[in-house]
Amino acid sequence: MVDKKHSKVINKLKNDNERGARQAIIEDLFYDFHRSRAQVYWMNFFRGIFFGFGSLIGATVIVAILVWILGQFAGLFPQAIGHYIQQIINAMKK
Repeated sequence: MVDKKHSKVINKLKNDNERGARQAIIEDLFYDFHRSRAQVYWMNFFRGIFFGFGSLIGATVIVAILVWILGQFAGLFPQAIGHYIQQIINAMKK
């Protein structure tokens, strides 16, 4: 009974020490690359701007491809759906 309690405590200490060591290594790596908070804020600011710009460009390309594909198949759909697709294409061209 005592051995099981001791082994649980020992295993818990080992896991806590290992977790603490990993966290310390990650913090050291972070502070080696980024010495000041201002640098981190500027880097994250520009990262956000470029992420937003890339998302906008990607969404535009995907929508353009989908509209082109719908335009190719507009004649295959029933009259009401084909007319609606043609209106979308005309609106995109304007």
